[in-house]
Amino acid sequence: MTTNLPAGYEISTDPGRLDRALIHQWLSLDAYWALGRPREKQDQAIAGSLNFGLYEEASGAQRGYARVVTDQATFAWLCDVYIAPDARGKGLGTALAAAVGDHLAPFGLRRVLLATADAHEVYAKVGFAPLEKPEKWMVLGQQ
Repeated sequence: MTTNLPAGYEISTDPGRLDRALIHQWLSLDAYWALGRPREKQDQAIAGSLNFGLYEEASGAQRGYARVVTDQATFAWLCDVYIAPDARGKGLGTALAAAVGDHLAPFGLRRVLLATADAHEVYAKVGFAPLEKPEKWMVLGQQ
């Protein structure tokens, strides 16, 4: 994977740069998987995750977000990937997913998983594919 970030944007894993109120607004009001998520839960999720912020270089405004839950040895879960509605269609989601993959590559993880209802083509561009044997997988708790 190689991050192909459009000009004028940057990605950072610095948690101090995150606009937590904006992230909560995006996810709790507009992301089908996190609708109604309380701010306290979002802050807790951020605190326990590896976070990626996508920013406009000129203004420093946050335009996207993703987080990863990982042991940094064998497994990672990519989740809460979000691009601001007015910034979509520029390849930012693909670039953000690629940056996550690039960041995780040195760990030599056995697998990185994600779940999506509507962005399969975005993730396929950076190497994600459907599970070969979904019958092997189970879940505790369902939404």
